[in-house]
Amino acid sequence: MGETQVTAQEGRSTAGPSPIAAEAAPRTADAPSTPPPATGKTGWQARIRSLRTPGRPRLWFEILLIAVSYWLYSLVRNAVPEQKAAALRNADWIWSAEKSLGLAFEETVNHAVNSVTWLIVSMNYYYATLHFVVTIGVLVWLFRRHPGRYAATRLVLFATTAVALLGYYLYPLAPPRLMNGANFIDTVLVHETWGSMASGNFKNMSNQYAAMPSMHIGWSLWCGLTIFALASAPWARILGLLYPTLTLVVIVATANHFWLDAVGGMACLAFGYAVSRVWYGSLPHRLPKWVPGARKGRLTGLRAAARLPRPAPEPEPGPKPGAEADPAPEPGTEAKPGPKPGTEAKPGADAEPEAAGARRS
Repeated sequence: MGETQVTAQEGRSTAGPSPIAAEAAPRTADAPSTPPPATGKTGWQARIRSLRTPGRPRLWFEILLIAVSYWLYSLVRNAVPEQKAAALRNADWIWSAEKSLGLAFEETVNHAVNSVTWLIVSMNYYYATLHFVVTIGVLVWLFRRHPGRYAATRLVLFATTAVALLGYYLYPLAPPRLMNGANFIDTVLVHETWGSMASGNFKNMSNQYAAMPSMHIGWSLWCGLTIFALASAPWARILGLLYPTLTLVVIVATANHFWLDAVGGMACLAFGYAVSRVWYGSLPHRLPKWVPGARKGRLTGLRAAARLPRPAPEPEPGPKPGAEADPAPEPGTEAKPGPKPGTEAKPGADAEPEAAGARRS
């Protein structure tokens, strides 16, 4: 059938491969194969997979991203219609709900702390500054010390803030200090301190009826949990837990939030962690601390070199082919030591004892 061909060789016939069969035979492993053309679907899948893999953060990109994101957040938050009537109704409802639960303690805390001037003034500045300073400080710390976890932890913060904007739009809420018929004290106005973007000369720069959820709690709890999960020093972990706790006292004492607003901030943070968990496949603190290409200090090169496989030792060269090996000494005899390196044997030295023995004989 054309599968074999017969050739005559010294009177014998041998079967060899047919040219037709050789052409039809598949390529061997040594032959280069052409890779299949990349489809658009495969390219998009690789792109998405790369985005879901933590990479090395770039400083200029992070600064630009955070600046633009906060600008958009402030723009959207302040663009939400100030539905004053609905915000006051919602505030009355929350105040009544807290009273029915027996947990309407905001007014008591507000008056008690306001009676200590240095304490309430400190809380006003705390409310105005640490909300930004501590959050940015934690981001910088993550960028430098935990680059492999930076993107996932930042996503938690961004998702938390994004869903908070939805809360501001759907549920306008007046803070306690703006309630009608309540006896709350606006501590910024009373003590003439700069402590709130919604009081005094800054009240026209911010939406005063965007109290639910409290991002002071959302961001401070994000900072506290991040520090507690990643810090190695015990004192730092303790401070991480104290920070959101003290923030809760501050937002209540300054009459800027109900404690239920803090619950709303916690719910938004839980949503942020869920988004990060789905996108990266793990909670941020469980991701690798370092990523390829990230700076680890002066030991980076040493650690990388330690992971490389060490080359196998070269075998010692054996005797050259054709060279005769030195004969082994006979049993019961000791090998005479050879001349020391650098010394030359005197000619005739070995023959002198033989000659002397012959004369004695």
